[in-house]
Amino acid sequence: MVIAAVGCRNQSDFREFGIRDSKQLTPARREVLFEEITASFPFVITSLSATDIDTLRKRTNMNEILARAHAGVIGRLRPSCAIVDACDVNARRYGASVTSFLPSPCRIIAEHHADDRHAVVGAASIVAKVTRDRELETLRDEFGQIGSGYPSDPATITYLKDYIAGHNGPPRCARTSWKTVAILMETLTQSTLADYSGE
Repeated sequence: MVIAAVGCRNQSDFREFGIRDSKQLTPARREVLFEEITASFPFVITSLSATDIDTLRKRTNMNEILARAHAGVIGRLRPSCAIVDACDVNARRYGASVTSFLPSPCRIIAEHHADDRHAVVGAASIVAKVTRDRELETLRDEFGQIGSGYPSDPATITYLKDYIAGHNGPPRCARTSWKTVAILMETLTQSTLADYSGE
């Protein structure tokens, strides 16, 4: 998981870049914008590995993990105000959670789909997405064709199914606490029990 923050004096500073939510851009365009954004604005990136998340999930939930990560990157930029994409169905609650983890005072504005509505959040989304894509390439060098890593990606699901079936467990690059992995592991267990009972 990759979280990024980008700083600016005014969101109009992004006008010339044509910033949009990273999901609406081609990979090539994201790469170009990544270089332009990181050359022109202060930014912070943090990454959490599958092992990091599994360890944290033993004592908290994903919303808190994300809120702490958001607070971490915001705290390193030390802005007076920050806009975050709410990772909770209750945006106000998510904003309060981020605020509670900040190392210094900062007004937090939490909104759903903030990357569509605010250029600065779109910029941070691009920085995070490009960083994630680059990290995925490194993982593919080690683990093969793992797909995008999203549960909606058939290539990722096929890879996980095949790996789990062949190794009786997920690869190190996948979170054991991820619901998708848990379901596949449960399916494997049920299949094994059926084989054992002769069904």
